[in-house]
Amino acid sequence: MRHIRLATVIGAAAISAAGLGAGAAITGCGSTASAPAAASAPAATSAPASDGSAYSYFQTMMGRLYGGGTMMSGSSYSWMMGAAGYRWMMGGPGNAPAWMSGSALPGFMMGRARDPGQVMGALFANAPGPRVTHADATRLGSQVPAGATVSQARHQITFTGTSVQLTVLASRAGGPDETFRIAGMVNPGIIVPAGARVTIQVINADPDTAHGLVITASDATSSWMPMMTARPAFPGSALWFLGNPTSAGMHAGTLTFTASTPGTYHYLCAVPGHAQKGMTGTFTVTSS
Repeated sequence: MRHIRLATVIGAAAISAAGLGAGAAITGCGSTASAPAAASAPAATSAPASDGSAYSYFQTMMGRLYGGGTMMSGSSYSWMMGAAGYRWMMGGPGNAPAWMSGSALPGFMMGRARDPGQVMGALFANAPGPRVTHADATRLGSQVPAGATVSQARHQITFTGTSVQLTVLASRAGGPDETFRIAGMVNPGIIVPAGARVTIQVINADPDTAHGLVITASDATSSWMPMMTARPAFPGSALWFLGNPTSAGMHAGTLTFTASTPGTYHYLCAVPGHAQKGMTGTFTVTSS
C-alpha cells in the first residue's frame, strides 16, 4: 500500500478514534465519545437515521479511499463505509478495529510524510454543512463574546454567567499557523463557572488544512496523535475536524456542553501534530 494511502487511513479513521472526524466536518455538529477500545468492528447494515446527505458524502469519500481492500491481519475496510463505521466515527456506539489501537500503529503509518490534516481538509472541503464568509469569520475571531471580560495582560477570557457563547477561529490566513484565534487573542485561557452551558462555534479558516477542537482533561498537548488519548472532558465537547474552505465559505461547527466539573482542562486541535505545534490553550472551570 502506498504511503499516501496509509497517511489517509490515519486521517480518515485514526483522526476520529475518540469520537469523530468526518461526521463533525459533514454535519457541523459536536460529537462525543470515550476513546474506543481496541476490538473487532461491529457489523454494518442499515444507514444511520436522519443523517441524509452527510452519510452519503461519507460513504463516497470512504469508497474512494478504501474500496474493498483489507488492512492488517485481514481486517476489512468495508465496515468503515457502513452504518456501524459511520456511527463509530460520529462518536456513537461501537468499537475501533483491533489494528487501530495506538500501540499497533507502526511509524510509517502515522502519515508524518504529509500532514493528515491536508489530506482530510481537501477530501472534505465540499462536505455539506454550515458555512460562514471570510468577512464574518474575521469579525467573529476578533469579537469579544457577550458577558465576557478580556484581559490582554493575563491573556484570558473570563465568563461569570451560566450561559457562555464564543467563537474560535482555527488558523486564519495571514495569522500564526496552527493556532486558535478567540476575541482577537491567540490561544487565550478561557475561564467559565461550573455548571455553565457552553456553546463554541468553531470555524476552519485555514485554506489548506483541516482543524477541529476538543476540550479534554488529559495531558495530550505533547502527543502527535491526541485523538488516541484525548478523551473529551464533557459530553458534547469534541468536534474532530472541519474541511478546507471553498468559494462557498468556511466550514463551521458547534460544540454545546455543560461545564459540569471544576478543574483545569485543555482545548486543542486533535488533528495529528497540530497540538504539538501549539494549537492548544487552557479551559478552566471554576467552582465559584
